[in-house]
Amino acid sequence: MQLIFEKSKPGRLGTTLPELDTPKQDNLIPEEFLRKDNNLPELSEVDIVRHFTNLSKKNFGVDNGFYPLGSCTMKYNPKVNEDTAKLQNFTNIHPYNPNNQGSLQLMFELERMLSEITGMAQFTLQPAAGAHGELTGLMIIKKYFEDKEEKRTKIIVPDSSHGTNPATASMANYETITIKSNEKGMVNLEELKEHMTKDVAALMLTNPNTLGLFEENILEITKIVHDKGGLVYCDGANMNAILGITKPGDMGIDVIHLNLHKSFSTPHGCGGPGSGPVGVSEQLAKFLPTPIIEKDNNNYTLNYKKGSSIGRIKAFYGNFNVMIKAYTYIRAIGASGLKEVAQIAVLNANYMKEKLKPHFHLPYDILCKHEFVLSDKDMPNHVTTGDIAKRLLDYNFHPPTVYFPLIVPGAIMIEPTETEPKEMLDKFIETLIKIKEEAKNSPDLVKNAPQTTPVTRLDAVAAARNPELRYNCNI
Repeated sequence: MQLIFEKSKPGRLGTTLPELDTPKQDNLIPEEFLRKDNNLPELSEVDIVRHFTNLSKKNFGVDNGFYPLGSCTMKYNPKVNEDTAKLQNFTNIHPYNPNNQGSLQLMFELERMLSEITGMAQFTLQPAAGAHGELTGLMIIKKYFEDKEEKRTKIIVPDSSHGTNPATASMANYETITIKSNEKGMVNLEELKEHMTKDVAALMLTNPNTLGLFEENILEITKIVHDKGGLVYCDGANMNAILGITKPGDMGIDVIHLNLHKSFSTPHGCGGPGSGPVGVSEQLAKFLPTPIIEKDNNNYTLNYKKGSSIGRIKAFYGNFNVMIKAYTYIRAIGASGLKEVAQIAVLNANYMKEKLKPHFHLPYDILCKHEFVLSDKDMPNHVTTGDIAKRLLDYNFHPPTVYFPLIVPGAIMIEPTETEPKEMLDKFIETLIKIKEEAKNSPDLVKNAPQTTPVTRLDAVAAARNPELRYNCNI
């Protein structure tokens, strides 16, 4: 490659740079691929550093603001969890080292803790997230019926279920039957009885459900399923509401996944890291993924030879770093602390619900658990839930979950968690009420929100229907 040298030019700040020879490369790029206009902006280092520093400050998370996403449990993560996970004896080990006694002990004890918390017989820590845990659970259910030589092809899900439930059932090659909720937002027992036939493998249930309501007929629900030989899968995404108060195992649940990145205070968001351990009743324990962590006296080993297992479903036995954080959290606050978590989470949700219900439509006005759902039904001037969510950005609040669950048109799903103080709850309540007043008196202000963010409102419909997946650099 030939290099041509040319003299340097005067500096941007008015001083002339030393005339050093600087290399210039021949054009090795074909002419048709070259920019026609190279008028790039000249910026100093300090301009660039300040630009990207300011952009970084616009990132939003639980460390710098209220994050009331319903059904997500975006609570504060104590930094001691991070410190523990960074200990060198954890970070420097090879994940396949079979003699890692400390790591195996931590995983073994975490499995036993989760079993005690949920009332299940045994756990696996392998699944990488909640949806992965769902798939693992349904694979176990499928294996159970194959072992019994029973052909069952259907899964029942309530219409308020998480969207991953029917998707996971489809991935496991099951047909999904959706049953409607009753007037209280809970499982319709008559519909369940009608559809619970001998070809149904399981009911996928979330309890408390996605409306934040505890299924008051849970024992009757599980009995209906069990009487037909089926199993009950519990989506444990909302476990934060019942920690230390009641156990899914006592409700007749056969399989449950937990979200360590929700109920057990490990980071949550951006697609990971996550962890979705799965617990099972005694009759299903032999189908858990391998390897199984076992303890013999004070020695911990990995058993790969469990013949009835569904096999391995994740490399490296799961997301170990997340497990360390969950283990630290549980050990730090103990059983009484877990119970207090649930009590405060329920108190905060009901406090907000009662304060907001005179101002917003509340479709299910009953005692909630960790979250509650409002709607935009009574908003003036056709202001929608989407408008409210966008306007909240102007007040430096991350919006709640919107338009879910689908059984509530214009749903606004709020989960305050236990880690928010009353002052923050009051500020959020006041802001929502103020936005409703704006919708009445200055509707265009809300309909055109956000007003103060770097990117203003996008055309969501156009973006969904006609996505631009390539960057146009105007060559």
